[in-house]
Order: sequence, then structure tokens, then C-alpha cells
Amino acid sequence: MKGQVVFMKVSKFGGTSLANGEQIMKVCDIVTSDPLRTLVVVSAPGKRNKEDIKVTDLLIKCAEAYILKGIAEDEMNAVIMRYDEIAKELGLSNEITQIITDDMKRRLSGSVTNEAKFMDLLKAAGEDNSAKIVAEYLKSKGYDAHYIDPKAAGLLLSDEFGNARVLPESYDNLKNSLNKSGIMIFPGFFGYSPEGDVVTFPRGGSDITGSILAAAVKAEVYENFTDVDSVYAANPNIINSPKPIPVFTYREMRELSYAGFSVLHEETLEPVYHMKIPVNIKNTNNPSAPGTMIVPQRESKDGPVVGIACDKGFCSIYISKYMMNREVGFGRKLLSIFEDEELSYEHTPSGIDNISVILREKQFDKKTEENISKRIRTELKVDDIVVERDQALAMIVGEGMMHTVGNASRATKALAEAGVNIEMINQGSSEVSIMFGIKATDSDNAVKALYKEFFS
Repeated sequence: MKGQVVFMKVSKFGGTSLANGEQIMKVCDIVTSDPLRTLVVVSAPGKRNKEDIKVTDLLIKCAEAYILKGIAEDEMNAVIMRYDEIAKELGLSNEITQIITDDMKRRLSGSVTNEAKFMDLLKAAGEDNSAKIVAEYLKSKGYDAHYIDPKAAGLLLSDEFGNARVLPESYDNLKNSLNKSGIMIFPGFFGYSPEGDVVTFPRGGSDITGSILAAAVKAEVYENFTDVDSVYAANPNIINSPKPIPVFTYREMRELSYAGFSVLHEETLEPVYHMKIPVNIKNTNNPSAPGTMIVPQRESKDGPVVGIACDKGFCSIYISKYMMNREVGFGRKLLSIFEDEELSYEHTPSGIDNISVILREKQFDKKTEENISKRIRTELKVDDIVVERDQALAMIVGEGMMHTVGNASRATKALAEAGVNIEMINQGSSEVSIMFGIKATDSDNAVKALYKEFFS
């Protein structure tokens, strides 16, 4: 009816929730238990046990084999077999397996001239065929369910293969197309470039898809189903029984995701943040648990720090030049060198005669290091350059820190007592987080020390 407000939940399910037929049955029970869950985003099937391989990793192996040898029959069959097992567990006919087989053969007939483009085409098969199976299972149980093709729905992404971002026109496209009756099953992780090529988000990007859809349809809530009852104040693989956190703000969760919290991809919150749509992290295996809410604002009454995280895989480029602070444009010239090499930087802590540029190590190979170092020496006439690899960033996060004195002092004292050397400190102007650059080998000790200081 025209003018009627339609309430909708967007529900995204991760790889462990779709790993086998039993898990998919749980997913479908959750979806059909609430009439507001009409838009569902699915990941590719994840691991069934610790020794298992995720479907996305099988697809990467398949793509690599085809690029290298021009044939990937065994690798393709391994992917098809996973889906066939799921289909049989769900009591589906061989027709769905044939659809997936034809899809894989079509993808493997693509050109490998652009390897990144071909890799994205193969990787996207995981979520795409997962959505087809879920939709088919719901239909077999008598539900009005539809697989949604992201291309037909208008999910347009930048043509940055493996690292795409949503284009603004996607929101209106999706708003106008996601209006089918019944339950719509949308594959996560990928969309299409304006030229019609399959493009994927970074790994774990199905979270981003769900957030984009929630913003496009102005959802009541964006539910993100995973395999834990709650988000915890620290990594439970490092801290025994860490404190569960019932409520985070967008800013807090964004900072923690950036620093290694694996619950949500770090880019997830941007679309829902602008629309002020709450996010609910829930457990597929325990859907009655309230989970963790991520909201625009919360009361800071449980201490200054809400969470502690640490992420490895960083490197720093330390640059010194006497009287650097008097040289107009030095910082711009330095960062333009990184821009020319298509490198994004994370942080730039500085002094009067020195500056460090912190990068993700995966984008800074030895050849790039040589090019950057040579240009900085010759173009900026610096006194010294030192590259430090195997770095980590430990972070304490909490909206309450801006109202509390002495957080940095407590943190540095705790790290010192644990024998963790601090190589860099950075506090944002919002005072929501304090970051410490440390050696990657000290990561776990840093988390333990900070958790003991702020939560024990």
C-alpha cells in the first residue's frame, strides 16, 4: 500500500552457519521464525570442523590451478562435491547440484588474462551458490523464497578486484529492486562493476553486503549471525572467559574491528552508521541469546574501556631529517610517494625531526620497499630511513575514556610490567581509543596485560 511503512530485518549468516545441511536447517528455522526476516544474506560454506577447508579457500585453489595449468578438474570437483553433500543432507534433488556444476564450468571458461578479475569470478561462486541452495531448501519446505542475483538487484561496486567499495547509486537500485514477496536470499561478498564484471569485497566482505542492504531498505535492525553468543571484551583464544559486552557504539566496534576483532569486517559499519541502523550480533546455534547490540550511543557506566584488541601484520617506515618541521610540504611530498606506489597508510606518528608511516605489511613487499626507500632518499634528502617489519598494533577502546584521566598511564604501566616494549603510541582526537605499536611476538602478552589492568 502506498505510504505504508514496511518493517524489515536484514539477517546475515556467516560461513559456520552454512557449513553443512544441519546448520542450514538451523538458519532457515531462524529466518522463518520471524516474519520480519525477509532479506537474508549468506556467506559461502565455512569449516565443518577444525581440519576442514572453507569453500572460499577451495575456490581460490581452483582459480590458482586453472591460472597455472589451464585445467582444474580435481579442484572444481572438490567444490561441487561440498555443495552436493549439503544438497543431499537437505534432501534436495540432483537438479541443484547440476545448476552449481554448470555454474562452475561457466566460470572456469572465463579469460585468465586479468588474473585478479578471474580470481574474483571464481571466489564469488561460494556465496552465489550458497544462496541458491538456501533458497531452494526454503522452497522445498513450502516457503515463498527467492534467490536474488546481485547484478539484477543493482549492487554496483568499484572495479577494484578483491578490494571493492560500494558505489553510491547502488542504494537506490537496491531499494527499488528488493521488493519481492516472501523471503529474499542474497549472496554476500560480491557485486558487479559498472562494466558488468564480478568484483568482490575484501575477505569477510559478506558482512559489508548485509550492511549495504540494511541501509538501502532502511531496515529496522541488521542482524549478523555468527557462532558466538556475544562479542567479548578480548579475544577468548587469549583470555579465558573474557567479559561479554552487551552494547557497543559504532565507533567502539569500528576501532576494535580494525584492530583485529574478527566478529565483523572492519568496513561493515559504514553504511548502517550513516542511517543509524542498530546491529545485533547473534549466535546461529543459540538464537534465543540476546547477543550484542551496536548502537549510535550508549551510557558509559562500566568503566572507561569496553574492549581490547591486537592485530599483527604491520610494518613501519621511520624517516628522520634534521629541521623537518621547518620544511613546508614535507608530509605531503612523503605521502604522495606512497600514493604513487598505490599504498594506503594506517598511521603517521611524528616528532619535530622524524615521522613514521605505518602500513599493512602485506602490501609492502621487498621490491616496493626498495622503490619507496630510494625515492624518499633522493627526493626528500632525508638523513635516515629504517623499515621495521613484524609489528602489531594493540588497542584499548571505550567511549568512557574521554571522561577518565590516566588511561594511557595505566596502559603503559601494565605493558611495562609485562615486559612489552612500546614502539609507538597514538591517541585519536576523539579519545575513543589509544593504540600501541609493539612487536608482533608480544601481541598475546600485551592483550593479557591490558585486560588484567582494565577488567580484572
